[in-house]
Amino acid sequence: MTMHSKFITKFSMTTALLALAWPLSAADGDQALLDKAKALFQPLPATAALENSSLTPTRVALGKALFFETRVSNDGRLACATCHNPAYHGADSLALSVGINGKVLPRNAHTVFNTALLVAQHYGGNRVSVEDQAVKALLSPLAYGNTSYEQVEKKLAQLGYQSWFDKAYPGEAKPLSAENWGKAIGAFERTLLTPSPFDKYLKGDTKALSPLAKKGLTTFIDTGCAGCHNGVTVGGQSYQKFGITQDYWKLTGSTEKEIFKGYDKGRFHDTKNEADAFMFKVPQLRNVAATPPYFHDGSVATLPQAVRIMGQLQLGKDLSDEDVNAIVAFLESLTGEVPANFAQVPQLPVAPH
Repeated sequence: MTMHSKFITKFSMTTALLALAWPLSAADGDQALLDKAKALFQPLPATAALENSSLTPTRVALGKALFFETRVSNDGRLACATCHNPAYHGADSLALSVGINGKVLPRNAHTVFNTALLVAQHYGGNRVSVEDQAVKALLSPLAYGNTSYEQVEKKLAQLGYQSWFDKAYPGEAKPLSAENWGKAIGAFERTLLTPSPFDKYLKGDTKALSPLAKKGLTTFIDTGCAGCHNGVTVGGQSYQKFGITQDYWKLTGSTEKEIFKGYDKGRFHDTKNEADAFMFKVPQLRNVAATPPYFHDGSVATLPQAVRIMGQLQLGKDLSDEDVNAIVAFLESLTGEVPANFAQVPQLPVAPH
């Protein structure tokens, strides 16, 4: 080996050792975090339409009108938009929503944004889709309070909706139906997607997140939060026990409810299976910073408090103030714009005389 080749070999080995000892550049660190995030999360899709289903403008417009229509409810004051308000990012800012005749609903209302992408609807998952939820709400004694679907269809006809359904569902033997009510509202809700800075980040724009949000994303992943809050909606795709390390109400301040004959036990109240006791659908975290209060009963007012409680209840970890602040910064990057199609209240038909 020549002196020159010995020098090259020694130089190469030294360079390799320095590379191992020298910290990653900012660009390398950004790419490593992005790669880790891409393995756990996905950007929102362009559409939430069902397969073989067209979100036609007339169908979406009908669904939007029905979403804001109060006159179908038993007391004439409740609509989907009552609990899912544009002013509150698709939620209502209440711990527990108020249904017909002032009845208090048993659980906190989620945002309607991106909800069509979730594994099911409601904390107990007792509605399989947004269409199923919209139809069954019509007969709920707490929501719309109707006694039959025939009653609903008669109300809709009297309010002047026949021509709207005819245009949205041409060629059907019975366009105006409770089933098509659900399909129309579902079509509207499937347009309510809210891309956020995090989506830009996942698509490769590493500058879309602030340094603090990136630190929060790292902490969110490394601490274990992403074990349940992952996927396209950062949660909402599975069921998990709420209160792994201790009873949840000891930290949340939740109270016993007569309707649950004690503390809310989640899916158990629908399945009656003890294996489902205290199992709840994991909430999606998209828009979480804009939709307080938190948890199934709205028992926690602020996002930092909710993050700290989740660390203790689910992971058995006492998060530092620094970690909580960083995670909150990441969660704020999940807030998207209120969809333009949702922000403006529609013109509803005038009931014919």
